[in-house]
Amino acid sequence: MRIPKNVQTEIDACYLYRKLAEHESDDTVANVFRQMSEIEQSHAEAFARKENIPTEDLIHPSWRAASMNLIGKVFGYNQVLNSLMDTEKSLSNAIISTKERNKQQITGSETNHVKILWSILENEKKISGSQLAKFESGHRLGGGNAIRAAVLGGNDGLVSVFSLVMGVAGATGGNQSVMLAGIAGLLAGALSMALGEWISVKSSQELYENQMAIEMDEIENNPEGEQKELVLIYMAKGIPEEHAKDMAAEIMKDKTHAHEVLVKEELGINPEELKGSAVEAAVYSFMLFTVGGLIPVIPFIFTTGMHAIVMSIALSTVGLFLIGAAITLFTGKNVWFSGFRQIIFGLLAAAITFGIGKMIGIAVS
Repeated sequence: MRIPKNVQTEIDACYLYRKLAEHESDDTVANVFRQMSEIEQSHAEAFARKENIPTEDLIHPSWRAASMNLIGKVFGYNQVLNSLMDTEKSLSNAIISTKERNKQQITGSETNHVKILWSILENEKKISGSQLAKFESGHRLGGGNAIRAAVLGGNDGLVSVFSLVMGVAGATGGNQSVMLAGIAGLLAGALSMALGEWISVKSSQELYENQMAIEMDEIENNPEGEQKELVLIYMAKGIPEEHAKDMAAEIMKDKTHAHEVLVKEELGINPEELKGSAVEAAVYSFMLFTVGGLIPVIPFIFTTGMHAIVMSIALSTVGLFLIGAAITLFTGKNVWFSGFRQIIFGLLAAAITFGIGKMIGIAVS
């Protein structure tokens, strides 16, 4: 039986929160995830009753949720947490936009489940300041950015080199020079991406390290002021004033721990991210761009002429579809729509460069 998208979204969220709970070592935070899973299950059941769907059909996560769980196993479940938070924000924003468009009253119930998470944390008697900071750091660390970077890096390599290859092929008819131009373009693009990534990571590390040093000076010289800042930060999250004061007082007992929490809460910096190597980031960027860029070049290594051009277009089309499909892990859009949209844009770019190359080739000849 086909499950409507709104019901499947709740089923997937229920499944992923349950997986987060299973892989969370902190019992208190795991309990928060279990409660979120139960909330999502109740939503799925409510939608199912409205759609006259038997509740026994609400047990199968989609391929997208199963893929996110696999990503969690490989890259860490912080990736999954961040993806869930992004989904909740997107859903709440969509609901609010629809109500505004239809001139319906916005009641506040449309807000995302991040607030529900904080509400559960607030009412969880065993929660401590360190556990709250752990949850918050996990959310920030997740980012989903590593996986997004992988997808986008491959896309940059494929589209740019594919367009270059088609431009040269249009001018030369697909002779051996296409392979040389493709490999040269691939290496130039990959090296440029790697250098840009190295500069980005290194400069960010240096900036954050300076801000962190200033924060430690403030803790040393004005601990009372920093404690008040922590109280205000937690109150802004919706935590009652007395509870926020207790949490802040507990955290400030240890200056090192207080520094870690303030760096995350006040500056929005995750020290774990500073441990990353700029060289490692550059290598990964180089590799991802290279993998995408190799796809349109491979046929010209083994053959030339129209046969190589057709093979390059076919391989690149498959690559574009797979990249478009991978993007739906984060957007929640239909796989076929996203995949074919990626194909259209990629082929359009290649067609333009091929046409320009053809005109240049004719003019030169």
